[in-house]
Amino acid sequence: MNNQDLKEKVLKIISEHKKGVLSSVENNKPHSRYMTFYSENLTLFTPTKMDTEKIEEIEKNPSVSVLLGYEDKGQSDAYVEISGTATINRSQDLKEKLWEESFNQWFDGPEDPNYVFIQIQPEIVRILNVHGEPAEELVL
Repeated sequence: MNNQDLKEKVLKIISEHKKGVLSSVENNKPHSRYMTFYSENLTLFTPTKMDTEKIEEIEKNPSVSVLLGYEDKGQSDAYVEISGTATINRSQDLKEKLWEESFNQWFDGPEDPNYVFIQIQPEIVRILNVHGEPAEELVL
């Protein structure tokens, strides 16, 4: 499969799955948690509070991994594994654009200074479990 076809498959999986696993590094070991993801092309955004340990972990080591997909049908679900670099995005435009009413349980509205996004810029994207085919890798 060529890179453009692979990228389209990856984008389809990312667009269909908002819930996934974010792994950061804590004391040289993986630290994983479920998060909600939004995407623009292959760049991922996940909302969080600024005063959380994941922010501290990312500030110490910006290398992260994300798993998206593999939710409904078990072993037949394709999923993506994304390795990339995380940064903190405080853009007010982004905060307003991606604001959802469900965020009210954690934040005092889109202007809340504690409401930020972790932005993940992919470096390697692997698509796995596609009809028993071997994993394919998209290097960015």
